[in-house]
Amino acid sequence: MKPAALGRGAIALVGVLVAAAAAYVLFVELPTTGVELVGVLLVIATALIGLRVANNVAGNLFPTYNVAEVAVEGPISRDGGRRFPSGPGTTPADDVVEQIESADDDSNVEGLLVKLNTPGGEVVPSDDIRRAVVEFDGPAVAYATDVCGSGGYWIASGCDELLAREASLVGSIGVIGSRLNAADLADRVGLSYERFAAGEYKDAGVPLREMDEHERAYLQGLIDDFYGQFVERVAEGRELSEEEVRATEARVYLGEEALDLGLVDAIGTREDAEDRLADRLGIEPAVRTFEPERGVMDRIGAGSQTVAYAFGAGIAGVFGDSDREIEIRL
Repeated sequence: MKPAALGRGAIALVGVLVAAAAAYVLFVELPTTGVELVGVLLVIATALIGLRVANNVAGNLFPTYNVAEVAVEGPISRDGGRRFPSGPGTTPADDVVEQIESADDDSNVEGLLVKLNTPGGEVVPSDDIRRAVVEFDGPAVAYATDVCGSGGYWIASGCDELLAREASLVGSIGVIGSRLNAADLADRVGLSYERFAAGEYKDAGVPLREMDEHERAYLQGLIDDFYGQFVERVAEGRELSEEEVRATEARVYLGEEALDLGLVDAIGTREDAEDRLADRLGIEPAVRTFEPERGVMDRIGAGSQTVAYAFGAGIAGVFGDSDREIEIRL
């Protein structure tokens, strides 16, 4: 048996014995009422409390983990709100960042495992998670399950290694912008658009009127800037040239092809990712999952993926003010 396990067991046993002895004296020996049964019950209850306290102390003195695991599952948003009308619940980026920072502050944690099963989501929240991974003080190894697209791949580019399954869909390094054009419909039903705005492009993309060429160029420029940032992050993190990244043409690739293109480091499972992390740490990994407090429905929603998302719908977010109705997806 390992010394740490022996130490934890010894502390737990001592805690139970001390608590039981104290409870026996307080509730059995000292009382003069003769209600021994109540005393026995109190002894048992106090012993259980002592066991819990002792286990907590033992866990702090003899930690059972040295690697933290965090999961990014479902579309990524700032707060996990349901931005997609028919899709699964989204990953709250702030929660994931908090988990990574908590792991980084934990002196027992030496390495980080990142589970990725996401088609992407909002741009800045995805970048926040990537930044937290990059700033983690230790090696970080990511592994993809079903999907690692767009925002998920943005995050993966900040890890030291990325593994994927043979059937994983990886990539979608691109940007698309879209808007609902309801100008013709508005004309048919007698709706008209009156503009009250300060600034030439404040209402660029409003669906109730046609866009002019200047607005199109402005919005295309935003998309190009997002794409340039995405390509730069991936090229830096994956040690690829920007030309190689752009040559992927925002496609998604199965695991083997992604490996050939240098988008992943190896084909493997979670256990293989642990092995890669063990090689980097030089120790046998013992993993603790860091996760937020979530309700049952949130957990169900985050784990359910649809075919549309599986084909790399991408990092999706509404850009700018809520009245713009311009959706930009990476």
